[in-house]
Amino acid sequence: MSSTPADSQRTAESPGGVQVIARVGQVLRTLDGEPRGLSLAQLAVRLGLPRSTVHRIVSALVTEGLLAVASPSGRVRIGPEFARIAASSQQDLWREVEPFMRLIFEALGETVDCAVLGDGHVRVVHLMPATHQLRVVAEIGTTFPLHCSSKGKALLSELEPEKVFSLLPARLERFTDKTTTNVKSLLDELATVRETGVAYDWEEYTPGVCAAAIAIREPFGSVVAVSVAAPAQRFRDRREEISRVLAEVRAEAVAAFRSPPGPEPVPVRARRRGA
Repeated sequence: MSSTPADSQRTAESPGGVQVIARVGQVLRTLDGEPRGLSLAQLAVRLGLPRSTVHRIVSALVTEGLLAVASPSGRVRIGPEFARIAASSQQDLWREVEPFMRLIFEALGETVDCAVLGDGHVRVVHLMPATHQLRVVAEIGTTFPLHCSSKGKALLSELEPEKVFSLLPARLERFTDKTTTNVKSLLDELATVRETGVAYDWEEYTPGVCAAAIAIREPFGSVVAVSVAAPAQRFRDRREEISRVLAEVRAEAVAAFRSPPGPEPVPVRARRRGA
C-alpha cells in the first residue's frame, strides 16, 4: 500500500517522528569532539537508549554520510557529509563580525583576522592585512593550535572544561620556549580570559610574533575568534591600546547581537575623537 503526501506529513509531525529527530540530534552532539569515534555500546550508555535503537539511527546516518565508521570494531564518528555542511556554513560566519573587525583594524592599523574552531585546531576564514612594511599575516585557511594561539585560547574560553579537555591533544606540543605545555596552567589562563574577554599569545606559537584575540558569538549562536597580530616589539609597545580596543569592540559586539539591528557601529578612533 503506497503512502500519500498526507501520510508523510503525519509521519513527520507525529510524536514518534519528532522523537527520532531529537535522538538524531543527541547522537550527533554526543559524537561532537570525539575524533576517534565511539562504539554503539558507548553511545547507548551515554544516551541512555537501547543499543538496538542506537544501531538503527547510526545505520541511517552512516548511509547518508552524516556519520562514518571509524574503526574495524564498529566505532563511528562525524562523517564527511556532516563535516562538509558544517564547513560550508562556517565559511560565511565572518560576514556577521566583519564590521567589528573593521573597527579594530581602523583603530589599530594592524592585521586583523577571523577564525573558527576546527577539529583540534583553529582555522582562519577572513583577514584584513596591515599595511606596515613589517607586518604579520596568516593566509586564509591557515590553521593554528588551540593551546598556544590567541585565537585558540579565545575560543576555548567559551567552552566548558570537559569540552576543552576533549579538544586538546593528550600532550600539548611545544612550539617555542614560551609555549605553555601544562594543562593546569592553560586552564588557569582560560579562566582569566573568561574574566577579561581577551586572550594573548606572547610568542608562544611563532618567535617574534604576538597576538591578542576576542571571542564573539554571532547572532545564530556560532562563536568566532577575532584577533590582532603584530611583530612582538611593536605589539608589546601597544599592549594597553590593543587590549582596550579589543575589549571595547567585544562589548559592542555583545550588545549589538543581543539587540535588534541598528546603525553601523562607529569606528573606535572616531568615537574617541568625538567623545
